[in-house]
Amino acid sequence: MNARARLASLLALAVLTVVGAGTATALPAVGRAAPDFAAKSDGGRNVRLSELRGQVVLVNFWASWCSPCRQELPLLNKLYTQYRAAGFVLLAVNVDDNPKDAEAMLKRLGLRFPTLFDGSKNVAKLYGVDTMPATLVIDRDGRVRYVHRGYYEGYERKYEQQVRELLKE
Repeated sequence: MNARARLASLLALAVLTVVGAGTATALPAVGRAAPDFAAKSDGGRNVRLSELRGQVVLVNFWASWCSPCRQELPLLNKLYTQYRAAGFVLLAVNVDDNPKDAEAMLKRLGLRFPTLFDGSKNVAKLYGVDTMPATLVIDRDGRVRYVHRGYYEGYERKYEQQVRELLKE
């Protein structure tokens, strides 16, 4: 990660620290049930996490102003395209105040996975998001199996390994 991306990641962390003051301070623990939530997708339909049981789900919290997010999202798109037919779902939870900022970025990057809008930050608060991006990999039983804070080059290989492992279970 270059110095500019590192600085953007630190700024994103500082913003989330201020925004998240007084809320949960940690992402869900590995092995625990993922908190259920529902949010409207970019396709206009409501998506509820609990309705995805039986599939491996990667939940990624991101924002258009987050430089590491812009680097990571196209790589997540490749992962989604490769494994969705095998029972893999990717939910990108956007925390921008204005969904139009997110929509413009989605269009510019040509992303194909479902994006959920969390402008009120309710889902981010429920999950104790303290870093941007934040990524959780959830198994078929709805348990959090992996938690990742931030994004550094190479994380996408970890995601793929973890998704493949959970798809085999």
